[in-house]
Amino acid sequence: MEIMKPETLQMNNAVNFRAPPPSPVAYGRRSSFNNEEVLTDFIQHSLKVPDLILPDKVFPRQNSIRAAPKLDFQDLASMRTEYVEDILGPLAELGSLEVINHGISRELIELVMDLGDGLFGIPPEKKRAMVRSPERPYGFEEIDGESEIREGEEFFWCGEETLSLEMEGIWPNDYSNFRKHVENLSGQIEEVAAKILRFIQHNTLENICHKNEQETIPKKGCYIHKHSRKTSSRDESEQSLRYDVIRTLIKGSESPHALCLHLCNGSTDFHVYSKKGWVSFSPSKDSLVITIGDKLQVWSRGQYKHVIGRSIFKGEDQEKCVSMSFLYSPSPNFFQDDKIVVISLAQQAIFALFFTLSIQFLVFVYNILFR
Repeated sequence: MEIMKPETLQMNNAVNFRAPPPSPVAYGRRSSFNNEEVLTDFIQHSLKVPDLILPDKVFPRQNSIRAAPKLDFQDLASMRTEYVEDILGPLAELGSLEVINHGISRELIELVMDLGDGLFGIPPEKKRAMVRSPERPYGFEEIDGESEIREGEEFFWCGEETLSLEMEGIWPNDYSNFRKHVENLSGQIEEVAAKILRFIQHNTLENICHKNEQETIPKKGCYIHKHSRKTSSRDESEQSLRYDVIRTLIKGSESPHALCLHLCNGSTDFHVYSKKGWVSFSPSKDSLVITIGDKLQVWSRGQYKHVIGRSIFKGEDQEKCVSMSFLYSPSPNFFQDDKIVVISLAQQAIFALFFTLSIQFLVFVYNILFR
């Protein structure tokens, strides 16, 4: 006869235990709840399964193909009020603006593009010595060899003297010439950006407020991107697009700015990425595409949304697929210089009283001295 241990006996009893059946309820017994209809309605609403919207299979989701608002830079100062909303309304919605007749010569842009294309001809071992890092905020973007051919290359230029010293060591014959022309182009870009930002400030529905009074003077910055042409395969195009979005989102978070000004150099398409998806349009050949930065979103209290722009090259009819994106942030006193001093009625009354008393005092002194 097998003797069971107490622990085993308790376990068997626990497994074989069955709850007793529920006690019968008399049909004539009423519920203690006063209003059964309210309770029934509450239970029915509580048991409803919410409608769930699953994310799209393709990342990211393209919202539409539409045209960005076009602004004639020559008409900026004399633009009539009824046309202002036709520009700023779509700008607030899309986050992008196309500027034509901006006054920057095509010859200068093409010269800087050609010189910038020479950056990517530096030998790979020298490029690796100039890869961007937390200690080095400028230089080449680190990309694997196969990805580099498929996705293109990127170089971030800024006005720091340390960049010039390092680049003259690995690109001695051409960097000084490139630096001279890119600084000239960057200065003209900043002038256009400042007037665009002032136009937005003067005509926006909400006043732009620059709250960070302790911010230092912003440094110049420009992304030079050598693109690879997109393949015709749908799977490879979607994979390439996904890679572009991730890199541009990371790049945007690393570089705070108010506006970004893109020289597309005749690109086939221009993509505008946002949290809601992306929008595509075809920019004009000599236009300057502007996208809203994260700083302007904060200053406008969310009226203008931060987006990220990207030039896209398709086909094989172009020899050089190079684009440039200049980051612009105004100086800390940009908005202070344009403030209007408002004198209240009380201050005007005090000033008038003081002026009247001063005149009477001068008359009194004159009468004493010359009579």
